[in-house]
Amino acid sequence: MEAMTEAKMDAPPRLDVDRLLDDPQTRIIVCCGAGGVGKTTTAAALGVRAAERGRKVVVLTIDPARRLAQSMGIDSLDNTPRRVTGVSGNGNDGALHAMMLDMKRTFDEIVEGHSDPERAEAILANPFYQSLSAGFAGTQEYMAMEKLGQLRARDDWDLIVVDTPPSRSALDFLDAPGRLGSFLDGKFIRVLMAPAKVGGRAGMKFLNVGMSMMTGTLSKLMGASLLKDVQTFVAAMDTMFGGFRTRADATFQLLQAPGTAFLVVSAPEPDALREAAYFVERLAAERMPLAGLVLNRVHGSGAEQLSAERALAAAENLEEGRIVDQESGKAGLRDSTASESDPDPDSDPDTRTERETGADADVDVITAGLLRLHAERMQVIAREQRTRDRFTSLHPEVAVAEVAALPGDVHDLAGLRAIGERLAAGVPAGA
Repeated sequence: MEAMTEAKMDAPPRLDVDRLLDDPQTRIIVCCGAGGVGKTTTAAALGVRAAERGRKVVVLTIDPARRLAQSMGIDSLDNTPRRVTGVSGNGNDGALHAMMLDMKRTFDEIVEGHSDPERAEAILANPFYQSLSAGFAGTQEYMAMEKLGQLRARDDWDLIVVDTPPSRSALDFLDAPGRLGSFLDGKFIRVLMAPAKVGGRAGMKFLNVGMSMMTGTLSKLMGASLLKDVQTFVAAMDTMFGGFRTRADATFQLLQAPGTAFLVVSAPEPDALREAAYFVERLAAERMPLAGLVLNRVHGSGAEQLSAERALAAAENLEEGRIVDQESGKAGLRDSTASESDPDPDSDPDTRTERETGADADVDVITAGLLRLHAERMQVIAREQRTRDRFTSLHPEVAVAEVAALPGDVHDLAGLRAIGERLAAGVPAGA
């Protein structure tokens, strides 16, 4: 009893998800965390619940799998927000749109929107640009922030839910936009732009000695063809480089604004919660507004008063009693075989007793198996509780919503609604 009281005293504050969704001041919710903890499902469930409570929502996912589209009944998602049918507010203006980030298309849109048609065509056809836009480290995270800025600027929705990229490290989401912005606005790019800025042949004569030495070295490192592609790309992008850093800074400030709420999504597993704790600390260091922790796939039980130890002891008692019954049953069978005077087995009371004993033994086997399953479940619950308590001891101020584990995968709107209900409840079933 004392341990239970202590556990309740140490319980973290509960994350009120519905209050967060209903607050008109909440304009952006960012779901972040380690891979494989249910970020995409959480983002989709939040979008469905918010829309059905009257918000105009768009969910932006970077998940390359098609789970989100399938669960929302959409054939496919692309770089354009698509209306999700079957989701609307009860008697209000609630609506849900969803989209999946197309990294290259978003980069193309930036080029087309910030340069004249002739220059845009030259950039889009450049081999170095095509490699950069398709797979340069940090491009996906940077483009996710670009798309977030575009959606916020359109003001067509009063709530944007972002499912962050499935990065190896959750910190990539915060670091990558700055890294790419620094690269595109850095010293290396400025050096490559120097001949174009000085202008024509005069510029090349002026920089002839220094540039020839540098380009000779770079040609050996990069290859002459790649260097030419890079220089052509840099010359065409000259007027755009400052904008990358400016937009990265603007989006970073948007993430720090009061209307943004970060939800760290995790699971009650040591590795996932270690990464969640690290992310909480990083968000605090960057002054990002943390709403709380969503702890997915939490197990509960409707019979927690029966401990694992007592369940195992009861199972062992039943199994030991069954062994005794089997021995006595065999003795009775030998006795009945020795005296075969009664031809009707149903009229023999000893035979009926043997059958009843066998039926009772079957019940005991099933009961013992269920008790062992319950003991295993209670051990899982205890392990998850210890893991969560370690996180809570480090960050007692972080509000937590525990989402009960579902028996299967989420593959439709009904499943997303079920997740939304568990998010709103904030405690696992049976807890």
